Amino acid sequence: MNARTDTAALQPTAHHLSNRHLDALEEETIFILREVAAAFERPALLFSGGKDSLVMLKCAEKAFGAGHIPYPLLMIDTGHNFPEVTDFRDFRAQELGAELIVRSVEDSMARGTVRLSHPGESRNVHQSVTLLEAIEEFRFDALIGGARRDEEKARAKERIFSHRDSFGQWQPKAQRPELWTLFNTRIAPGEHFRVFPISNWTELDVWQYIARENIALPSLYYAHQRQVVERRGLLVPVTPLTPPKDGEQVETRTVRFRTVGDITCTCPVESPAASAHDIVIETLAADVSERGATRMDDKTSDASMEKRKKDGYF
Repeated sequence: MNARTDTAALQPTAHHLSNRHLDALEEETIFILREVAAAFERPALLFSGGKDSLVMLKCAEKAFGAGHIPYPLLMIDTGHNFPEVTDFRDFRAQELGAELIVRSVEDSMARGTVRLSHPGESRNVHQSVTLLEAIEEFRFDALIGGARRDEEKARAKERIFSHRDSFGQWQPKAQRPELWTLFNTRIAPGEHFRVFPISNWTELDVWQYIARENIALPSLYYAHQRQVVERRGLLVPVTPLTPPKDGEQVETRTVRFRTVGDITCTCPVESPAASAHDIVIETLAADVSERGATRMDDKTSDASMEKRKKDGYF
């Protein structure tokens, strides 16, 4: 073997560089998950059954071991979630031996704390009320969420440990510094933190990690045939909750979901990607964020993410 070959052999490949990057992100996430367990008395991990929460759960499994995650999983259910996702949520929680707490927007509606302006209104934004009620019920002092800074400009303003006042509100101009991964976790009675361990991940990082770790996901994330209509630049799935409007043409297309949420506001994208590796390649070429490409509720100014976060949203 000549000197030139020896030098080439020592050069890091793109695969090795990618793994180093993912290793660093995973290490940071595990550190944050352990920090929450050490710093708070009653934390919970927000778990929807979506890809970001499944990545976070995989890191929690590595941090503590299956059957030893030291906080419950909490899901706020609008009652309009895709059944493939809620079924997978239940399966994964049972597989890990984790405690799963589900609280429903429908229960808040029955109590009168949530009132819809009309029967067809999306319940997505009303999850804030049910979430704050769950925090009060269980006296949670930290909620671990899967939000990432690359998703949306308001989320880019978040700290990893994001303080919430006694009303559950976020004050973007009164955030605490986080220099050298030193987190200020002091809270007064009634206050709590939202903690975002995968803040520094991107959509591409998430899919590369899913591919590397072979993380199972709900089938909606991969290419499948679905009836849709085009509306405001989005592909709206045809369901009993989202029927076609007069004049709209129903088409069957090959689609996948980049993100999953309430059926009434979540749209798929046209895609033949049938594996995590396929999606990594697609994501490399994507020029629109996953929320910008798939969420109907992010298209309206009165439902801006920053306003919703100030009101207690995830």
